[in-house]
Amino acid sequence: MKKLKLIGPFKQLITMTGLPLKGALSDAQLVIIDDAGMLIEDGKIKTIGLFKNMAVDADNATTEITTLQGDHVCLPGFIDAHTHICFGGSRAKDYAMRNAGKTYLEIAKAGGGIWDTVTQTRKASTEELIKKTIKRSKQHLKNGVTTLEVKSGYGLSVSEELKMLRAIKTTNAQTPLDLVPTCLAAHMKPKDFLGTNTAYLEEISSTLFPILKEENLSHRIDAFIEESAFSKEEIRPYFKKAKEMDFDITVHADQFSTDGSAVAVEFGALSADHLEASTDKEIELLSKSNVIATALPGASIGLGCAFTPARKLLDAGCSVAIASDHNPGSAPMGDLLTQAAILQTFEKLSNAEVLAGITYRAAAALNLTDRGQLKEGLLADFILFHTNDYNEILYNQGSFKPCMVFKNGALIFDKHKTH
Repeated sequence: MKKLKLIGPFKQLITMTGLPLKGALSDAQLVIIDDAGMLIEDGKIKTIGLFKNMAVDADNATTEITTLQGDHVCLPGFIDAHTHICFGGSRAKDYAMRNAGKTYLEIAKAGGGIWDTVTQTRKASTEELIKKTIKRSKQHLKNGVTTLEVKSGYGLSVSEELKMLRAIKTTNAQTPLDLVPTCLAAHMKPKDFLGTNTAYLEEISSTLFPILKEENLSHRIDAFIEESAFSKEEIRPYFKKAKEMDFDITVHADQFSTDGSAVAVEFGALSADHLEASTDKEIELLSKSNVIATALPGASIGLGCAFTPARKLLDAGCSVAIASDHNPGSAPMGDLLTQAAILQTFEKLSNAEVLAGITYRAAAALNLTDRGQLKEGLLADFILFHTNDYNEILYNQGSFKPCMVFKNGALIFDKHKTH
């Protein structure tokens, strides 16, 4: 018989419960339990209450009690709902050239751009991709991320996309955090595909989609709707096929032009990600839908461009998630908390809006209902910060990291025991 686990006391436990999924949030809406304890059974939260009372009531024969020393703030584990961490090579030269004033076309002509990563990823073996993805996943874990979305999209052929998604699936089995795989075969038409955009999308949807189902490699289909990638007209049949096969839809939308958000709404996508170019028209459209608007401040920092208009989106009634977009080209940092804190200062977001964006609203963007909040019956995914005030976390703009990370009730990272 497995023992129950009782952990505490937490100076503050921020539940992220009782908050609306959509719209602006104030810090006064946060549910904060002082001197709290958490009782865990089979990886899920059984009870949250006052630790000293729970400790007195606990049966030592059936309950393992962990008493924390010092002050700790407890939050749900962070959820990064948009990354591209499965890739080969590096684009450090692209970054230097871009900051030296080179244009996208100049960088591409010099051998850079997405196609460079495609080339390097194709050269990499499955084992190499697994090793690199594990390493990057562990860094996210140390930063408090317990659920991590990972896209394909650097293979851009049936066989190479399968290689990536199989590598992601294997990585998920070898790391303690949860990886959520997404098929982004519609990242761009590969240079070595001689047909049209439409022909490429038809090949992917007819050949790759059934294998994704057969091998359970991904239940999510993404596409980049942009002048340099695919038009809304080209992507509609692709998404229609995905919906018919019961895939969830997500969209790279409105990064440089504004067609993507309308397609996301049209197809009932879980999320529309980027939105840096969204105008009042797109914001109103999103606000009348259930599509999660996912801000990607890492791309804005990496490219030196405007941030997603998160303040306007929230005030219009949208649900805003925040993700790192960790990728080798436009968002190499891959630090969700730091990026969220930077977005907060530029978009004037409350602490509640930022924390919701990297916990329960991010969970909604991935269609996950078992995490993102701390309450009875949900996964015991939580992180601890060595402080007595949750405001210190974002105040330090990402330099203040979790001291402990728990996944399914198990301690998977302890800063004090890591050298």
